[in-house]
Amino acid sequence: MTILITGGAGFIGSHLIRHLVHNYPDYLFVNLDALTYAAELSRLATVKDAPNYRFVKGNINDSSVVEQVFTTYQIKAVIHLAAESHVDRSIDGPMPFANTNIIGTMNLLNACRSHWKKGSNHRFYHISTDEVYGSLGKEGVFTEQSPYQPRSPYAASKASADHMVRAYGETYGLPYVISNCSNNYGPDQHTEKLIPTLLSSLQQNKALPIYGDGSNVRDWLYVADHVAAIDLIFHKGIIGETYLIGGRCEKSNLEVAISLCRAYDGYTNQAVGTSEKLITFVTDRPGHDYRYAIDPHKLESSLGWSPQTNWEMGLQKTISAYLDNT
Repeated sequence: MTILITGGAGFIGSHLIRHLVHNYPDYLFVNLDALTYAAELSRLATVKDAPNYRFVKGNINDSSVVEQVFTTYQIKAVIHLAAESHVDRSIDGPMPFANTNIIGTMNLLNACRSHWKKGSNHRFYHISTDEVYGSLGKEGVFTEQSPYQPRSPYAASKASADHMVRAYGETYGLPYVISNCSNNYGPDQHTEKLIPTLLSSLQQNKALPIYGDGSNVRDWLYVADHVAAIDLIFHKGIIGETYLIGGRCEKSNLEVAISLCRAYDGYTNQAVGTSEKLITFVTDRPGHDYRYAIDPHKLESSLGWSPQTNWEMGLQKTISAYLDNT
């Protein structure tokens, strides 16, 4: 079976491709990536010559590129990760988010509709975010039944893509599954994200910027646990279903910064508390969602998944990988 993975040179995509290429030698994995600023082919050095892996440079915004990939490789399934994903960038300029996250997704859906016969064993797996559900207060969690309430251009573009995938399923019978995941962290993440930003500042002994008073809460998931969930959902998820993936690891941004500082001090043999002095509060961003929290019960109970990497272990792995590569 030939599987198209979009955005495979990105943070999550590269971890996923390395996992799949090593574990499924009978599949052919085609990685379609535009190699924008957040992508790095070096992340895939260990699999670039694997017999079951191919790389195609191209943008999902270009329907002719998508059509050519489907024709050339006879794509049987899609795992769709390619996306513009940074909230701050979406606030500064929303159009690239609409083009990639909505139009790009539609280009893929149209190619599937054109090339796949109804009743055949195909699957379109759309990977999305918990941000489509908006903001929680101090109580409550997101579930598969939570209403969509996106509050940033990024979240709105991903919500639109989710709705389009479901619409193609209902209207054209396209076989799909969707997952919405909480905040990922781990090795190889782009420096625009919170934890790599803080690590970069720590390494340079610079101020650690935290929005507002640092009370905004996110549910954190180590990237390898997300990859394991994607693998499971792709192979065993029920067509037409949505699965929420969360780490059951809620941390405020300030807690993240303090945890990272303490782990960094320990890793670099500095006195505990040295790095915490660098924490600096900066003006909050517009529309900053207060809290995200996912209830992954459906995924846990129906497919047997659970996160395997606790927060402390994940931070140690992340710091180790970051310092070894800088």
